[in-house]
Formats: sequence, C-alpha cells, structure tokens
Amino acid sequence: MEKPFLEIDGLSKVYPSPEGGDPLVVFENVNFDINKGEFVCIIGHSGCGKSTIMNVLAGLDTATHGAVTMDNTEVAGPSLDRGVVFQNYSLLPWLSALKNVTFGVAARYPDWSRKQVLDHSYKYLEMVGLSGGAEHRKPSQLSGGMRQRVSIARAFAIQPKLLLLDEPFGALDALTRGTIQDELIRIWSGSDQTVFMITHDVDEAILLADRILLMTNGPYARVAESVVIDIPRPRERATIIHNDGYYKIRNHLVDFLARRSKDMAGKEDIVPGQRIEPLEVNPAKDGGVISEETPKKTPQLVPVAS
Repeated sequence: MEKPFLEIDGLSKVYPSPEGGDPLVVFENVNFDINKGEFVCIIGHSGCGKSTIMNVLAGLDTATHGAVTMDNTEVAGPSLDRGVVFQNYSLLPWLSALKNVTFGVAARYPDWSRKQVLDHSYKYLEMVGLSGGAEHRKPSQLSGGMRQRVSIARAFAIQPKLLLLDEPFGALDALTRGTIQDELIRIWSGSDQTVFMITHDVDEAILLADRILLMTNGPYARVAESVVIDIPRPRERATIIHNDGYYKIRNHLVDFLARRSKDMAGKEDIVPGQRIEPLEVNPAKDGGVISEETPKKTPQLVPVAS
C-alpha cells in the first residue's frame, strides 16, 4: 500500500499554566493522513486548534507532542514546499500585485531569469482573473476579493508540495467568495496540488473537498471523523444541491457541529504508543460508516517542544 503524502501522528498542543495550575491542552492525539493531490477541509468550533494545526503543518509553530511527515521528510520550520494563504491576505503593501507574486517566485526559483519569473507570475495572475492593469496596482488600490486573488496566485505560483488555506474567503461577501471558490477549483483541478483548508462554511467544504475532517470541541480536541465527499467532479454551486447525497452529507456535518462535537469533547484515556484513527464515514451511502475507529501501533510520542 502506498504511503500517504502527509502524515500527522499523535499531534498535541499544550500550553503551561502561568499560575502553576493545570496546563491547557488545546488538542491531543490528532491523527490523519492526506494523499497526494487530495483536497481536504477541516471544520470545528473556535478554540479546537484548527489554526494551530495548520501553523504546525506550515512550520510556523511546533507541537508539544507528535510529528508531521510530508513526502517522507519530517516538517521542521517553514519551507517554500508549503504555501500558505491567510484570511487577511498577507500581501506586501509597498509592492504591486505583480511584484507580490514575483517576490515569491524569485525566492522559489533563484536561478530563473527575470523574464521567466515575470512570465510565470503573469500566468498565475491571469489564471485568477487579474490582468488588464490590475496587476500593477498596490494592495490598497485593490478590493478585498482582488487581494485574495493575488494571495492565491502567489501561493500557486511557487508550486508548493502542500497548499495551506486558513479560511481564505472568510472576510469576503457571498458573491465574491463564490467567484473565487470557482477560480480555486478550476486551478486546483488542473494540477496535482495537495490542499489542506480550514473553513467554517459547511457548504463551501462540500463544494471543494474530497474529505472533510471534523474536530470535537476544545480543550482536549481531536479529529473524530473523516467524512468522504464522493459527489462527482466537476462540481458547480448551482447544481451540486440537486445531487442525491448532498443533503445527507450536509445534515451529517451540521449535526456534528451542533450536537456531537460537544458531546464527544473532553479528555480521553489514551494508551501510549497507539494511534486512534478518525472514524471514516460516507453519509451519502447507506450505512454511512466505512471504517471503525481502530487503534494502530505507532512509535512512542516524543516531545518536540516544551
């Protein structure tokens, strides 16, 4: 069996108490895998540690226990092999849209000529619908949706092995969000890009994802379920709601967020050296459950940060 492209094993994040009391365990024993070219969304209530998990995957934070392995190499620190798109755009305000992209491309490909960098950057800006002069404007001269297009173009242009999206459409109005979602699907579907995305929008997750990971409430949050989205691609917003499985999936996700995420929250008895896989379910099919939660032997967890 082929080894997963991204492996998250026994991940925990613990903050010590400033007063010497009990430490805060944000999440513990988080385990999941992502295959090459897969689009995975993660959903959970605020405080469950979704953004912290993403920061660990990006190399911007360290876990207290556990390990992240990407393409057979342990993740340790930031790398251009991992591109990140944040909710707040994170563009360099003194550079134009084009130069924001060329800055990343030149760092990724230092041996390229200026023409290669420009041609490559223009290609991705055009892919997100930014051309005709908009590429020469600074971020302050662009709308929120256009700024996020620049962020997405920059992230794809460096051609990372893993693309991390932290609620990239959360600050946008519904119409703009829908348009950029369509652009994201179009670019991703023409590549073998692996994507991990945080979202609070159930409908957005169903539209975009191959699988949706569901986290219980914090503290002591964990990834409880991996929901398979087998609605055929290409998916379109106007027609996906007519798929027979759409509302079965949607109702399952809403029920988890409204009820089960709270009921399942809290500390669990974890046997050292065991990996508890999230329950894999497909709500669109009869029965729903694909695999039961089964402990798997893994190496003893080793602290990577204190």
